[in-house]
Amino acid sequence: MRAENEAGAGRSPAGPRLRPRGWVARFARGRHGKAPLLFAVPFLVIIAVWVLAKSVFGVSDAALPSVGDVIRASSQLIDWGILPYDISASLYRIALGTSLAIVIGVPLGLLLGASRYSVIMFGPFLRFFRAVSGIAILPLLIVWFGFTETTIQVAILYTALIPIIFSTMIGVRTIPPAYRDAIETMGGGPARLMRDVYLPGALASIVVGIRLGVGYGWRALIAAEMLVGLGGLGSMIFGALQFHALDQIVAGMILIGLLYLIIDRLVLAPVEDATVRRWGVQRG
Repeated sequence: MRAENEAGAGRSPAGPRLRPRGWVARFARGRHGKAPLLFAVPFLVIIAVWVLAKSVFGVSDAALPSVGDVIRASSQLIDWGILPYDISASLYRIALGTSLAIVIGVPLGLLLGASRYSVIMFGPFLRFFRAVSGIAILPLLIVWFGFTETTIQVAILYTALIPIIFSTMIGVRTIPPAYRDAIETMGGGPARLMRDVYLPGALASIVVGIRLGVGYGWRALIAAEMLVGLGGLGSMIFGALQFHALDQIVAGMILIGLLYLIIDRLVLAPVEDATVRRWGVQRG
């Protein structure tokens, strides 16, 4: 009887429950594995409104391309090799810029968070520059570095760096003092404190900061590519504007959002969840 119960566990009265596997299934189920495909409902509503605007209300092609036009434009850009090149260029830039931000931002945030006086001193400073987005400093970067790859990378680095430093610093300061006192009582120095207390204790906040940094850096990347050129999705959209190719503009917009959604749901969110479960510090 027990074996029958165990064999029947996880089965519905109608038979075994089939579930999709792989990255498609993880994307569809979302972060917590509940309400599969529920995230698609708002997008379907937008598409329905889009179709109604064209077919029922007669919005002209000069104001809004049809769904079919956008699909055809995307297919043409793929056939011409433009879309694969621009996608790879943008993904390479965001990977390089955010990697540099992590390498610089995490150690700096750990050092600042180790001292209460550093937090008091640099907290408002970081908040100030977090409010001054990478888009706002683009004109200054163009003056300094010109219309070059350096301008794009510095814009990404600056935009991603601030939230990583800030989240790391706050993560260190929210570690219960008992952990630090225990290491110091056993004779541990600053290096051991950093390795055994600050880094693992702040890791959940570090991952949150990285996730924010990638999101902010992605927006700065698109804006920088629009102004600087040199390829990429932002450059593709701005180039399509010169020819009033609205179908290519909308295709680029959809692709920008879709790529970030894939990065966030398949890479960043799972890492954040796993980190919080493994290293999340119980407060209080």
